[in-house]
Amino acid sequence: MQPFAGWDMPLQYTGVVEEHAAVRERVGVFDVSHLGTLDVHGAGAAGVVNEVLTNDLGRIGPGRAQYTLCCTDSGGVVDDLIVYLDSPTRLRLVPNAANAGDVAQRLRAAAPNGVTVDDRHADVAVLAVQGPASLDVVSAVGLPTAMDYMAFAHAQWRGFDVTVCRTGYTGERGVELLVPADAAVRMWDALLEAGDEAGIQPCGLAARDTLRTEMGYPLHGQDLSVDVTPVQARLRWAVGWDKPSFTGKQALMAERERGPASVLRGLVAQDRSIPRPGMAVHAAAPDESAGLADGDVLGQVTSGTFSPTLRIGIGLALLAPSVANGDEVVVDVRGRPGRFTVTAPPFVATTPSG
Repeated sequence: MQPFAGWDMPLQYTGVVEEHAAVRERVGVFDVSHLGTLDVHGAGAAGVVNEVLTNDLGRIGPGRAQYTLCCTDSGGVVDDLIVYLDSPTRLRLVPNAANAGDVAQRLRAAAPNGVTVDDRHADVAVLAVQGPASLDVVSAVGLPTAMDYMAFAHAQWRGFDVTVCRTGYTGERGVELLVPADAAVRMWDALLEAGDEAGIQPCGLAARDTLRTEMGYPLHGQDLSVDVTPVQARLRWAVGWDKPSFTGKQALMAERERGPASVLRGLVAQDRSIPRPGMAVHAAAPDESAGLADGDVLGQVTSGTFSPTLRIGIGLALLAPSVANGDEVVVDVRGRPGRFTVTAPPFVATTPSG
């Protein structure tokens, strides 16, 4: 078990590679109940959320989910999260564990009388069922799955209210279940029983990290932070630039106009090197025998791992804007030069919307 934002989380059950492969090839189930749950309700609730967060809720309708960002006035990312729009008066937000309180505070500060922000973290468990066979498993326990990617539906399961969301953090076809905490163990056991023939595998945080890194999905606290903006993180698509206002809009508009100081890029190893967060990235010297000092420092690795699918090292790095996809760079891997190609994620092909 690993302490994580006040929760004890399993890093792995049977092994990272085995769990990773199960999700890519069959189906895996994750307990991600450390994720926060905020309910925003009341007349004008959607307007408050739209005023604070970057993406535009006008792009979606009831029954749809949206990836969005909570930013500071200077444009740094307080958190990235999913918003589930039930109606203009009722929304559910799922922020990251460590940032839920900050997001709630910012929403409450913007909310007029009549709009309430409730922290439901202790009341709601989140189970993620991910992989090619995920929809079959969820259907087998009696829950609806006939919905588009980034849609959700409410259902009854053994007397409990459950929200079924076609979302995930692995890049594979999948569902995230928002379940009353009192029903979480029963739901977990039911999923394992229903998925037995499909080879379902309980999965921990370590496999979740390798899966999301293969997709190039950013992780807050590493690839995103209050010091990194959506423009730098290549998340402009999650910003409603045409909205009248949102927190950080003025700063982000100015940065978009002048260009970012750094850009989040993908890295794929040419050798046996494994990049890790904090490692310096250098320009590649013409002579492969040259040392690390011969290449200018271009930035640093923010996420890095061994890819169980590709069997090589991959990572994300904040690099100088002059660096382009296809460029060769050198990563300082504990004093040894590791050679990498700058590559646009995702690093593997998947079908999350299939």
